[in-house]
Order: sequence, then structure tokens, then C-alpha cells
Amino acid sequence: MNATSDIDLINSCLTNSRQGQKLLYKRYYSYGMSITIRYSKDKDDAQWLLNQAFMKVFSNLGKFDTQKQFKPWLRRIIINTVLSANEKVKDKHISIDDIEYSNEEEEDIISKLNYQQIIDQIQQLTPSYRSVLNLYIVEGFKHHEIAEKLGISEGASKSNLFKAKQMLKKRLKNKLDIER
Repeated sequence: MNATSDIDLINSCLTNSRQGQKLLYKRYYSYGMSITIRYSKDKDDAQWLLNQAFMKVFSNLGKFDTQKQFKPWLRRIIINTVLSANEKVKDKHISIDDIEYSNEEEEDIISKLNYQQIIDQIQQLTPSYRSVLNLYIVEGFKHHEIAEKLGISEGASKSNLFKAKQMLKKRLKNKLDIER
């Protein structure tokens, strides 16, 4: 099968074509992994989450509006799958710290590390911190939207973001100190 457009692949998948499903999966695998890896503790977890998301995609493909772009629809399913999985293990205890930090210091630390080193450290964060950090910084959600998605208060979203940044900054700084 030589499907050239997303619509061709989607139509093929709707006829339960295994080849169509395989091609759609291959086409969007890297894109999906780039999302799930940010929310996951490791590559295996990211792979598992991506496969769960694709199962939902194939199960719900008939609901996809072919007048719209496929990628945003896929992204929403991936993020919702990740959040749903993380909800099962999220931290229940949340408190607010009054720790001050310098954005210049954070930028200096981040500029000295490569992408994979940063992702590795993000993966070490708790699921709730990792989720809020990704939703806010990477996905661009506002705190009230994050609170609604995760079933937490807006204050908890802000606190989790603050703590995630602090923890990430500390981990990245330690990583940099070790490599010197």
C-alpha cells in the first residue's frame, strides 16, 4: 500500500487494514514518542503509553472529522492517555514552598546540557510534577486548564509547577557539577 496522505491512511484504517494501521503508526511514531517521553519515567514507559494512545486512536478513528488536521487530534489523544495513566499514580500531598530562584541561573544550567540530559532529568520527576511541567511549559496550557484536566486546584497546579522547576533545576545543576 502506498498511501500518500493522512486521509488515505485513515480511510485504509477504517476498513481495518493492518497495513494502513502500520503505516499510520510508523508515520506518527516519532511525533508521538516526542510527546510521551516528556511525561514518562523512561523510554519503555513512553512506548507503552504511545501504544495505549494508538489503540485509542484506532478504536475512535471513526469519530475523527476528516475536515480537520489529524496531528492535533492525535496529540490530544496522546496527552489524555498519558494524563489518565499518570492520574493513577499521582501524588496526593501538595504543599507550597517559598523558595526563590533566578531565571538567569536556570538558563545558564540548561544551556550547558543537551536535550537528552534534560529529558532524562524531567523523567525523574514525580508523575504529577512532570505532567504539570509539560502541560504548562511544553503544551502551553494555563493553570486553570491544567487544574481541570488533572482534577486538582489551580493553586496545586502552580505549586506543582514551581516545585517541578525547583527539582529540575537542582537535578540539572547536580548533573552539570558531576560532569565537570
